[in-house]
Amino acid sequence: MEGPSSPPALQPMFFSTTDLEPTEQFVAWRAYVAPLVDIRLPDNVSPEAGFVANQKAWNLGGMLVVDQSTPAHSYMRSQAKVKANLIDHWHVSMLHSGRTWTEVDGMVSEGQPGKMQLRSLGHPFRGRSTDARTLSLILPRTLLFDVPSSAEIKNNIVVSGALTELLVEYLNIVEMNLPRFVAADLPHVVQTVRDMILACVSSSVAQSAGSEQHSMLVLTERIRRFVEGHLASDDLTVERICRELGISRTRLYQVFEQDGGVHHYIQRRRLLSAHAALSDPSNRTQIVDIAFAVGFSSAAHFSRAFSKEFGYSPREARNLTLPRYPKHAASSSSTGETHPFDEWLRTLSHTR
Repeated sequence: MEGPSSPPALQPMFFSTTDLEPTEQFVAWRAYVAPLVDIRLPDNVSPEAGFVANQKAWNLGGMLVVDQSTPAHSYMRSQAKVKANLIDHWHVSMLHSGRTWTEVDGMVSEGQPGKMQLRSLGHPFRGRSTDARTLSLILPRTLLFDVPSSAEIKNNIVVSGALTELLVEYLNIVEMNLPRFVAADLPHVVQTVRDMILACVSSSVAQSAGSEQHSMLVLTERIRRFVEGHLASDDLTVERICRELGISRTRLYQVFEQDGGVHHYIQRRRLLSAHAALSDPSNRTQIVDIAFAVGFSSAAHFSRAFSKEFGYSPREARNLTLPRYPKHAASSSSTGETHPFDEWLRTLSHTR
């Protein structure tokens, strides 16, 4: 760690319903988490009863750390929501208290203290939670790409054991020290957490039995890795993907049917890659060169597509400073504004 003269690198983003009127609390929280999931109260609970929820989030550049406490509720990330925002990060969660039950494709995983849950935000899920406090990590899919076993990580798994206990202890230490980290610390923290997660899941992967569902997930991961590694290629076509990976066009179309098609998926990944480059303060590459570097052949086409995707121009992205979310706020859904946390989710990227 650098000396005391180095300023802290991180500022947390807070959101709380504590200071709102009880009748407004659930509505505000539902709007705040809407970019990620839709939530509902238990059938026997009225919104007027209040919903005291708190979240503190930290953006380490290649990973989000989220500490949140919530009353009992149910949640769902629908296929429509997956398709709408194309966030396909890994979500890793560990409970300090409470229990959760999450269902993906008919298989239910149970979360409780001492265990780690891992699921893909690029796949629909639904579940319910008791009163709980959760420490979550949101990791870009590319963070796990360069490890061969990462292609075998199953969706919606629960991992426990000695390695998981070590990871939980390490994350507790990381969370306590987040206000003290300087910029030079962050890549090392992200890398260490990544390596520990892979160590935790490797034994689970080795013991898992094959299935058609698992085969589809593995194929999807292979294709996504190939696309990510060839974004700059001007011949990143359906024909090339099929040829290089030895799959049929029909199979490829099936994989990305819910993502709006192969071409739509590729363009979204190129735009997200460009956004990561533009929002990196150390990257002063010309905008047009960034556009060409991520696979666009026309600066005008890139600018139009970028503005349509993010709601602002590439030049504005370069100068964008995300505001901290206030400690409590009313719903912004009525104004059409974008949550800063939503912006963090959409532009999260791992750069080496």
